[in-house]
Amino acid sequence: MSNKSKDKYIGKMLIDVVKYRWVWVVFSLFLVIPSIAVMIYSSTQYENHSPMRLGIDFTGGTLLQYGFMQELQKSDIAKIREQLKAVGAENAIIQVQQSSEVLGETGEKPAPPAEKAPAAQEPPPVADSETIVPIEQKDDRIKTVVSIRTRFLDSETADSDTAKINTALRQEFGEFVPLQVSAIGPTLGKELFKNALIALFLAFIGIVGYLTVRFSIDYAMFALVALFHDAIFVCGVFSLFGLLFGTEIDSLFITAILTVIGFSVHDTIVVFDRVRENTRFHAKNKTFNEIVNISVNQTLARSINTSLTTLITLGALYLLGGVTTKDFVLAMMLGIAIGTYSSIFNASVLLAWWREKTGHKLA
Repeated sequence: MSNKSKDKYIGKMLIDVVKYRWVWVVFSLFLVIPSIAVMIYSSTQYENHSPMRLGIDFTGGTLLQYGFMQELQKSDIAKIREQLKAVGAENAIIQVQQSSEVLGETGEKPAPPAEKAPAAQEPPPVADSETIVPIEQKDDRIKTVVSIRTRFLDSETADSDTAKINTALRQEFGEFVPLQVSAIGPTLGKELFKNALIALFLAFIGIVGYLTVRFSIDYAMFALVALFHDAIFVCGVFSLFGLLFGTEIDSLFITAILTVIGFSVHDTIVVFDRVRENTRFHAKNKTFNEIVNISVNQTLARSINTSLTTLITLGALYLLGGVTTKDFVLAMMLGIAIGTYSSIFNASVLLAWWREKTGHKLA
């Protein structure tokens, strides 16, 4: 390939990422170190010593079921949530069902099957879902069944949290029949935590193996650095939100973190793949730092455009979606934004610094 063709292949340089690499590194440390500090501080504030405020998926709580005499709609969930916040029961999981959907159109419970039925399972921890809520008592006056799952509540005294909720709901929606008040254990807890750690470990092993075979071990090492950078930042932000606003993490947050990890690795591989391609053409007349600059600038527009379109979609979902998905969407937005940054300004420049430090010769 001629020098003229090579120069055309290089394209226009928009930013010299290697020249200002310490600016990017210092900025990343400015994000990561406070995140770690906040999580350490949070672990000293909670009884379970968790770095983030855990939701009822992990800690368990109280299940309340009410049978209302009037028909409530899905839109009334927001009103119920406001009533719960007024008595200090925030971040509750609320389900609203018409009695006909639960008992059948006749208002009667279906007959049990001939064989012994399996034990009833607790509704899955999906907020405001369409899951059918079992009714333990039959009352023809009941038009709507509301199931509320929240933190552990005191129900022993007349001035208890449960009594306050009952009063607030009665004032807002009229008379109801209490169907169930019970303490429930965590549906996820240690099992989900263990499975999440196993999933992360297997993902790390797969990432290291793939990048080592496709590229080399130092590529894999700095891809993992970028991955941890992104996950720690998102966890640190939610740890801070837990201290300031009482934001709790649930199973959707675990899903968001795993998705962010996948996105971060994908974006990093795109940059690394271009570095490898350019090394074939410019190994004889360019330094590795120059090749990294060329590669980053060639993928810069693609990375930014891809992330921007995703963020626009998530932004619309955050603003117009339900309240129960806001934290999940916010975690995704933070993760995608920081993942794009780390792939461009962390993984690539650290790889260039390492190759320069070790005196690695280009093939």
